[in-house]
Amino acid sequence: MPEAAQGAALSATLHTVNALANWVSDVAFVNDVPREYELRKHTYARLKAEGLGAQAAQHVIKKVRDAYTTLHANLKAGNLGRPGSKRRGKAESKPVTFRPEAAQPYDDRCLSWQYDTQTVSIWTTAGRLRGVRFICSANGLKMLRQYRRGESDLIERDGIFYLITTCEVPEAGQYEPDGFIGVDLGIVNIATTSAGYRAAGRELNRYRKRQLALRAKLQKKGTKSAKRRLKERSRREARHLKNTNHIISKTIVTEAERTFAGISLEELKGIRQRVRLRKPQRVALHCWAFAQLGEFIVYKARRAGVPLVFVNPAYSSQECAECGHIDRLNRTSQARFVCRSCGVVAHADRNASHVLARRGESVWTAGRESRVPATP
Repeated sequence: MPEAAQGAALSATLHTVNALANWVSDVAFVNDVPREYELRKHTYARLKAEGLGAQAAQHVIKKVRDAYTTLHANLKAGNLGRPGSKRRGKAESKPVTFRPEAAQPYDDRCLSWQYDTQTVSIWTTAGRLRGVRFICSANGLKMLRQYRRGESDLIERDGIFYLITTCEVPEAGQYEPDGFIGVDLGIVNIATTSAGYRAAGRELNRYRKRQLALRAKLQKKGTKSAKRRLKERSRREARHLKNTNHIISKTIVTEAERTFAGISLEELKGIRQRVRLRKPQRVALHCWAFAQLGEFIVYKARRAGVPLVFVNPAYSSQECAECGHIDRLNRTSQARFVCRSCGVVAHADRNASHVLARRGESVWTAGRESRVPATP
């Protein structure tokens, strides 16, 4: 919450350091400088001459180097397309660029926190600013006091300044689980657990469909105002989805903690590359933030000390939770499961969650240490 003069100084600082970061990026691209030390020899003197402090200059160089490291990792992993593709060629043919309001890292020499007064002292190109107010929740302030570590990032978005900092929260000690809760992730039902919880995806899917139609209209317009609205809607949709995933993951972890159970999650890494779907279904699959939901469940479980295992989801939708019979014809519809061996009838997602729970118990039993006394 900076005052007007402080906000102007912070904004000017971000514009300056990001403009210089673009110049450093051009130097790295033209000279093919692979290492941070070499890049520093080419650029450090000019950064200092432009008025940056020693630490700020180092952070600008490191930010550029990290951006190229990320780019090369994405190219190697094939995230930007195959060699020769248009998207990959576009990424390789020009230097990395930084927005004027992009994040700038600060270490403890450039930024200090005063928790009692909720103010910070921060370096800018106009000098050191002291007494810059910040706001956060009571729990956030408590976490800052106890667990803040390392660098913080200053970022400006829509005229509002944010300080993003890292807190290293220790994991709670795990208890011995009394069974496992299987979590079946899907599109029609976002998450279904063997404990009886089901997060229906109807409302979220309708919201996505409505946003998709609005995006199509704005993209068809193509005006500057339409592009600005597209960015706003994209952020709003991401926040809505993130909030939904937070609610679902908290509900699952809280239930597991209350019943002293573990959580059994599907290992869905690479599902977009494995699954072959018709074109209308691809949109739903690629809008499905299962990775984010899984990450939220993992970190909330670690903080609560809830045991968590990943299991192979292969044929979980075709396997009967009662007798273990696997048959493609067991899944008579999206929601209905009828075992052709024992005749049990169940909701398909609920049946799959029980299958995953049983697999979780097997994985936990196989992975934990033996309690048999050592032979004398």
